[in-house]
Amino acid sequence: MRHQRKTVKLGRRQDHRDALLSNLAVSLIEHGRIKTTVAKAKAVRPFVEKLVTKAKAGSLHARRMALADLRHNEGAVAKLFAEIGPLNAERKGGYTRIVKLGQRRSDASEMAFIEWVDRPVKAEPEAEPAKGKGGKAKAPAADSAEAPAKPKRASKKKDEPAS
Repeated sequence: MRHQRKTVKLGRRQDHRDALLSNLAVSLIEHGRIKTTVAKAKAVRPFVEKLVTKAKAGSLHARRMALADLRHNEGAVAKLFAEIGPLNAERKGGYTRIVKLGQRRSDASEMAFIEWVDRPVKAEPEAEPAKGKGGKAKAPAADSAEAPAKPKRASKKKDEPAS
């Protein structure tokens, strides 16, 4: 029986699984949201939430334990303790959410986003120009006046006279 055995093995040895969870956690800390399979997202969620609890403590011992968990990735630990920990100081738990996306086309694996519930807000860049049918952004009206207009192609039908 599997009573109280909650380790998700993900089909990997323990050292490989530990490295995978650490790398997923570092990516989540750096990018704020990652796209992965549902099984990996569910496996990394408790790992990351324990790291945020350590970051909320903010002590030197907690920082060293987080460094050990994240395989001495000092940049990720610095961001965790400087931005993510204080942002979640009032929250008692549930720092992440998993948003299911559907199946991956190649192998039909269930995909999901795992992201922070309270994501750090970044300054929004200026609004992007509208995209046309080709997927490329159209130039603003002011720029089109300066650029020379392209000649239109002649129609392929030669039999009909132009009217």
